[in-house]
Amino acid sequence: MDRFWLKSYPAGVPENVDINQYSSVVALLEESFAKYRGDKAYICMDKALTFGEVDQLSAALGAYLQSKGLKKGDRVAIMMPNLLQYPVAVAAVLRAGFIVVNVNPLYTPRELAHQLKDSGAQAIIILENFAATLAEVIAETQIKHVILAAVGDLLGFPKGAIVNAMLRHVKKVIPAFSLPGAVRFNAALAAGRSLTFARPAIGQDDVAVLQYTGGTTGVAKGATLLHRTLIGNLLASEAWTQPGLKRKVIDGQPVFICALPLYHVFAFVSCALLAMRMGGVNVLIPNPRDLAGLIKEMAKYKFNIMPGVNTLFNGLANHPEFAKLDFSHLLIANGGGTAVQEAVAKKWLAITGCPIVEGYGLSETSSGVTCNPTDSSAYTGTIGLPLPGVDIRLIDDDGRDVALGAPGEIAIRGPQVMAGYWQRPDETASVMTPDGFLKTGDVGIMDERGYTRIVDRKKDMILVSGFNVYPNEIEGVAAGHPGVDECAVVGVPDRNSGEAVMMFVVRKDPNLTKDELMKFCMDNLTGYKKPKYIEFRTDLPRTNVGKILRRELRDQAIKDMTKAA
Repeated sequence: MDRFWLKSYPAGVPENVDINQYSSVVALLEESFAKYRGDKAYICMDKALTFGEVDQLSAALGAYLQSKGLKKGDRVAIMMPNLLQYPVAVAAVLRAGFIVVNVNPLYTPRELAHQLKDSGAQAIIILENFAATLAEVIAETQIKHVILAAVGDLLGFPKGAIVNAMLRHVKKVIPAFSLPGAVRFNAALAAGRSLTFARPAIGQDDVAVLQYTGGTTGVAKGATLLHRTLIGNLLASEAWTQPGLKRKVIDGQPVFICALPLYHVFAFVSCALLAMRMGGVNVLIPNPRDLAGLIKEMAKYKFNIMPGVNTLFNGLANHPEFAKLDFSHLLIANGGGTAVQEAVAKKWLAITGCPIVEGYGLSETSSGVTCNPTDSSAYTGTIGLPLPGVDIRLIDDDGRDVALGAPGEIAIRGPQVMAGYWQRPDETASVMTPDGFLKTGDVGIMDERGYTRIVDRKKDMILVSGFNVYPNEIEGVAAGHPGVDECAVVGVPDRNSGEAVMMFVVRKDPNLTKDELMKFCMDNLTGYKKPKYIEFRTDLPRTNVGKILRRELRDQAIKDMTKAA
């Protein structure tokens, strides 16, 4: 097809990347292990791991997993925040020939049980802080092997022991749990060091990662990311990063601030894997909600690259201590996950001198497929240009291309696109066109330069701080409360998170309170999915065939909120 947007590319960025230079993500990672062996790869809580140490630790952990009888293609879940153990676990699972299943550590038992059962994971590497959740549901799953990590495991002695003791006995943030047969992370490493690591044959068409995303049916589905898929995204992202890196001379390694969670596809690819590819160092932030702690950590480094979402950029820009940091080395602040608001972008630029370059991607596209040029000087209000190797069409409801400048559903084709939804051929068929384009459900307008602006969403998905929230899932949970007759969920604008969840409820029990229903939702839904607003109604608007009109509810809610403001 005519990639007319290439005329808008920054100088030196190629039209395509050669994904055939690596047989697998493992080959790409092992090249970096050798090339940057003595350089720091990850830093967390002032403790650094070099590329060589990640190599050694992941080989040991991979050997241990292999010794448990797992075979090539088996799924291994990883459930922890941004700690040194995360990249070690990812490299171990991939190198041993298994499939990474990224899991949100804040999942409720219901959400965790679904993901473990759906993926068929046989092993899990989990931080002990969240082990109580696993203990509730492990009997329902195929999990046979549990590796329990503690925050201080890789921090060295005595710091690691002190940190673990503080969390367990002073702060008491680790709920009681019982997981008979579970093995400690450091014990697994020790056992693995005495074992022989077997190198399986891994090809581009082997599955590397199952990245779970919500569905219109309310069921989370695993986007199946092949090794070739991740290679394509990494090489395209690396090429796109180069113009931004050339704005100033970097003294030493590129330094990434990794404040986004690694279990989310954005940070998984744009921080963990991309920095390893580029020989960069990732500063891992376990708890980015602690803005004061994040700023204190950032002050220690001459940081160059910072991926973020609107919520994070906004929170930092409005923190009084943030403006005191040294931004003279910041070259790229890439925004994604959800729309970056113009007011936030302007404030960020005024403070840092570095514009937010907004991009766009999905779990189904292994993170970014479009982005503004990284050497941009200002916020554009668009999601930028297609990355190398990416084709984009804007189509109508019949799958036909719309005219340039007219709104149409964004459809994407390229090596970055998933192989399909894990074991859900019908769901896969519903989002793929006959010629291999993924229909995103987002409506955009492309201008004559090739820049696209998102103007609407065909599906009812809600974007809360970069996380996909699907109304059907929340409605299904709320409907399980005996006091609820029926309900409908919509997204409404929110200054902090982009959108917030609002639920309209028809009560079966007239005594049901908002607080009671809110607690029920909190017990069954991860924090970002829970309703921010609940409104009781005597009935809900419907079509003539009985379908609830979510759009009508949303429009009325926005109108009411505007009046109140």
